[in-house]
Amino acid sequence: MENKCFMCENTSHDKVLVAIEKEGEAKFVCVGCLPTVIHGAK
Repeated sequence: MENKCFMCENTSHDKVLVAIEKEGEAKFVCVGCLPTVIHGAK
């Protein structure tokens, strides 16, 4: 299974992924979606 951004589903082949914890769950977010997570998650 390939890691994907939890917001847009980009993989590490598309963009850099960063590991985060959100609501007690380990998730990945791409650098394109990271500002949305920091400044107001969906």
